[in-house]
Amino acid sequence: MSESASPSGDSPPQSADANPADASSGDAKSNAGSTAEKQVSSEKSSEPAGPNRRQELEHRLKDARTDREAYLELGAIYRAENRPMHAAKILKQGHEVFPDDAVMLWELEEAQLARSIQQLAEMQAIVAKMKSPLADQDLERSTADWANCRIKVCRARLARDPSLHHLRLVLGEALHDLEQHEDAIKALEPLMTNDTHSSAAALLIGRCHLILGRDIEAMRWLRMASLRRSVTSPAKVRVAALKLLVDLADRHGLTATLEQYQTTLNSVLEAAKQHQASPATPSASTS
Repeated sequence: MSESASPSGDSPPQSADANPADASSGDAKSNAGSTAEKQVSSEKSSEPAGPNRRQELEHRLKDARTDREAYLELGAIYRAENRPMHAAKILKQGHEVFPDDAVMLWELEEAQLARSIQQLAEMQAIVAKMKSPLADQDLERSTADWANCRIKVCRARLARDPSLHHLRLVLGEALHDLEQHEDAIKALEPLMTNDTHSSAAALLIGRCHLILGRDIEAMRWLRMASLRRSVTSPAKVRVAALKLLVDLADRHGLTATLEQYQTTLNSVLEAAKQHQASPATPSASTS
């Protein structure tokens, strides 16, 4: 199970005609800063968001079900209170009233992601305390629900905006978590023309082939993730791919190849260590 990638975005589209803004896939928790959340934050000095404001919005929406901003603001307040289930409920109502509103849909998806990861975290805490087979089954169910939620949101957002390339990586990882490795490979292969995400995609494709018992094909993709000169792979990706290549070469008795991979791995690890140890370069003085 992986929690390292989420389809959460930095910000939602600004109108029904706008595309969702590009997003990072690094944090499993749905932490996108929505337009509504920013509005609430910017207004804290004059009108703090709290129980009174929440109750005011709840009452307003009972009488004025077409108040778009009230749905968004109330959803943001629920999210700030760590109540994503309530946020998803109110934003779903808003989406039903404004089915073509891209911001409303984006925030609904964010709330659904937040609720899913919240449930997973709750089950992990329960399992740590109870340590029972029944709790383990519930954890497996929550893990699958988290993966399915990412898949649903990623596919929906990619259908609306195919340029959100990073979501293919999140989609591939979620499919990998569900052991749908062939589907994961298909989802990731289009990223090989994208220099930003191709190395991470190649690593995950290699892992999928490895699980499927295709060692030779796995080695090809892992080499692409770690040894290409045309694309600079992140050190974290290179290290992960090279460790798998070392293991594969050792398993198949490829002594010379094993030495090559091990030497390269040691070099990458040493470079990363030196980079972490080196102090920040001071800016040049103009005085």
